[in-house]
Amino acid sequence: MTDKTSPVSFLQDELPSDSRHSRQLARRQMIAEAVMAEGSMRIEDLTDRFGISLMTAHRDVDELVSRGLFRKTRGIVSAAATSLIESSDVYRANRQASEKKMIAAAAMQFIEPGQAIFLDDSTTVLQMASHLPAKVPLTAITNSLTLMNALKDMHDVTLLALGGQYYNWCNAFMGRMTINEINRLRADVAFISMSAIIDDVVFHQSPEIVDIKRAMFDSAAKRILLTDHTKFERRALHSFAHLSEFDVVIVDEKTPAAHLERMRNKNINVVVAKGDKERS
Repeated sequence: MTDKTSPVSFLQDELPSDSRHSRQLARRQMIAEAVMAEGSMRIEDLTDRFGISLMTAHRDVDELVSRGLFRKTRGIVSAAATSLIESSDVYRANRQASEKKMIAAAAMQFIEPGQAIFLDDSTTVLQMASHLPAKVPLTAITNSLTLMNALKDMHDVTLLALGGQYYNWCNAFMGRMTINEINRLRADVAFISMSAIIDDVVFHQSPEIVDIKRAMFDSAAKRILLTDHTKFERRALHSFAHLSEFDVVIVDEKTPAAHLERMRNKNINVVVAKGDKERS
């Protein structure tokens, strides 16, 4: 026996006992990061590192393979050479979790009861779900299967689920059918998050996601960007819009002052989300 604490036991200490799915998601997040850091690993090594059975390791790896993150060959799992890695909902789920929660809470000030709102498939926008009951009645429009499940039983929230082709790696519906549905709607507000900000232009690595978010953007009276400080340090391939095209840009309090000053000098409406202590 060893006194060394495994990542899994640490997560079990941190999460409620009924959060089996949360622990599973967090474990897969750690597996994804470990394999991407090393390039490839033996599946047997994953069992040792994360204190899980071989069957569980294969199940986790198979799920990540199905999302386009990994390749598995003869007991070896390797990171897929794809720009979609950071788009995967498994990879994104726990990154900057506290910042995303603060940003989502700050976004609620821009919702009024009776409105129709677009909610994209991002994990930052997903954090808004738990706050929506305070703003009902609402009409929520989304292509995210995760959000659909979170909202489907919510009292006084009319859910408009956007169909189309299902994409496993982001757990959302996209494609021409989805865009056509969005184009027939007009919402009060669109809440959008993206992967990267370069020269005050927002980018994403998936052209399919850019097309969906653009349709939401064009079909809403007000457009709000939710972005944590790490997006200013990343790069992605496909441009979406200049920050000045958004009515509001919500960032977290870790965003460097230089970025805040530059955006405000360009008359970009920036809101800095604060933690509970500072709000109080």
